[in-house]
Amino acid sequence: MFSLARLVTALNRTLFQLTKWLIYVIVLLMLWEVLSRYFFAQPTSWAPELATLIFGPFFLLGGPYLLHLGGHVAVDIVSASATGRFSKLLHLTGLILAAAFGLILLWFSLPLFMQSFAYGETSYSAWNPVLWPAKAFLPLSALLLALQALADAILAFDEPKTS
Repeated sequence: MFSLARLVTALNRTLFQLTKWLIYVIVLLMLWEVLSRYFFAQPTSWAPELATLIFGPFFLLGGPYLLHLGGHVAVDIVSASATGRFSKLLHLTGLILAAAFGLILLWFSLPLFMQSFAYGETSYSAWNPVLWPAKAFLPLSALLLALQALADAILAFDEPKTS
């Protein structure tokens, strides 16, 4: 069980490490659009939309590993003063709620992705790209978030005990 939890964390860490580089792709796309528009007087129809579509995976795939790092915004008025078992109970409760959120998000986003794939949904813009590849990242990241929350809950019991 602990090795499976560590595997989930390693997968999310790897995806985080790969995904963080997408911001440079977004910056280059926006730079190209600015140059095309203002220096060459030929704006693109695809660069802003592609940057928006890439921002989804950038934003979504970082979340599960950020949960593991404790990097999400938290109101920790109670947990900051909690110690011992109560602190661990609060942490586990938060992880269970995060897992529930991920599973609910998966439940509602998976049919939207499947419908987009089945219909070959496009953006109806001038560029008109297919949207299902971008929409696939929402259920994927929801699943990874739920798995990371459960993995962190399991790993909370693997901490060395001090006597």
